[in-house]
Amino acid sequence: MEFEFTKNTLMGEYYVSCNMEHQVIARWLQEEIGKDRTKIEQVFSLLDQVHQSPAKEWKLAGKEISLSVIGSEVTVQENTLGYSHDIEFESEFELYDSESTAECGLEDFESMMRQWLEFIQRY
Repeated sequence: MEFEFTKNTLMGEYYVSCNMEHQVIARWLQEEIGKDRTKIEQVFSLLDQVHQSPAKEWKLAGKEISLSVIGSEVTVQENTLGYSHDIEFESEFELYDSESTAECGLEDFESMMRQWLEFIQRY
């Protein structure tokens, strides 16, 4: 997973950029976690729990985007995708859904989180 962190020094805001297939992960980190130390600690605590019980599904619900971890697979998904529906949507919506959910390996995700923490502490 490729990502880049930037800071707007005039506004003091932090930004995350990812490739297209991981864009929702960038949005999750930027909008749901940001530089909030409590939320960052919650993520690291969840990751510790994942290592202790990898067979269990672990979730961290956000206001608009949530994190789910099972074993070594991390899924970040917009909460609106969790609804159930009986209507079959046409294939044009599959592209939209692909922008609303992303998966990556646990190791890559942990690396991104450690680098994010270092970045916001440094700048």
